[in-house]
Amino acid sequence: MRVLGIDPGSETLGWAVVEGSGLKYSAVDFGTVKSSPKLAFATRLAKIYSGVSEVIDKHSPDALSIEDAFYAANVKVAMKLGQVRGVVLLLGEQRGLAIAEYAPRLIKQTVVGYGAAEKHQVGEMVKILLRLKEVPKPHDVADALAIAICHFHHAGVQDRIAKAISK
Repeated sequence: MRVLGIDPGSETLGWAVVEGSGLKYSAVDFGTVKSSPKLAFATRLAKIYSGVSEVIDKHSPDALSIEDAFYAANVKVAMKLGQVRGVVLLLGEQRGLAIAEYAPRLIKQTVVGYGAAEKHQVGEMVKILLRLKEVPKPHDVADALAIAICHFHHAGVQDRIAKAISK
């Protein structure tokens, strides 16, 4: 299975493609889609759509794993993040990808073992789990890798439950 992990952001969107099965996986590729805050927001959304679309075309993932919405103190920031998520979810649906959304605390709990882990802790664990030479930078990329890893852990459980029920 090949999973596209997305850490949504309107200025820097982190993406990562992780491949494997069960709890054995490895990083295929990762990066960011950057948009200038000087651009009109609709233009930034179009750039995000194009950038993620290129990643999907290049890597042909089976699933899209994205960070779920969270509560932000700034309503304007939360709304922009929701719009970015909407664009990515629409693209995943259009491309026929299986879509999974994970809460930030669950991602940290799954990857680090602590739901309130800090960015550097997530980066260090991603480095260890994927046997990378260094912590992926910027943190948006490490987060996207963590989101994809989270999917491998939770999708496997869901598959085992579905198989047990069908027996």
